[in-house]
Amino acid sequence: MPTSSVGKTNRVGRTPWSAADAPVGLPRADGGYLDGEKREEGVPRGPGSPPHHPNHPRRGVTLVEMVVVVAIIALIVGLSFPAASAGLDNVRMVSAGDTVATFLNAAVNRAERHQQPVELVISPKEGRLTLYSNEPGFTRELKMPEGVRIEAILPVGEGGDPAQPRRILFIPGATIPGIGIQLVNRRNAHRRVRLDPMTGFPRVESVEAQ
Repeated sequence: MPTSSVGKTNRVGRTPWSAADAPVGLPRADGGYLDGEKREEGVPRGPGSPPHHPNHPRRGVTLVEMVVVVAIIALIVGLSFPAASAGLDNVRMVSAGDTVATFLNAAVNRAERHQQPVELVISPKEGRLTLYSNEPGFTRELKMPEGVRIEAILPVGEGGDPAQPRRILFIPGATIPGIGIQLVNRRNAHRRVRLDPMTGFPRVESVEAQ
């Protein structure tokens, strides 16, 4: 009498799977998968894995979006550069005026404390101030920062070349020379450092553009 294989168990007592109740993601004998989905090579899928949609476009940054972002950044940099450059020039000018004032004050103090003559050489063309004294090996030098130059030495000497170095002598106990050093930057902003003959202290003054 023929027998039916329905309900027949295998050796370990389990009922064979059918295509309908097989776990999702198991491969078939013909190389496909029982759930009917196509798998990417080397990427197996199993229970709990998110469904894969081969026709769904992947998210990413396009070339047009990247060009737009770069253009916006370039525009922001171009608009902010003049203001940043002007601020930097102003900082350099203020710093140069304060440094020149400190340098002149050091020359006056050294002449009085050491009771030695001190010579100040101002070189407008080189943008440099230099101190000398009778003490062997003593030399101090100050260089103007980038974008700042020495425009004039006041009072202007008659018949002299304003671009040539000018020598000023500080003698202990004598009247302090009332000199002024006028600075200018590339934006035509001016500052003047002037020594007060009465007090011996330098003052930094803002000067309107001529």
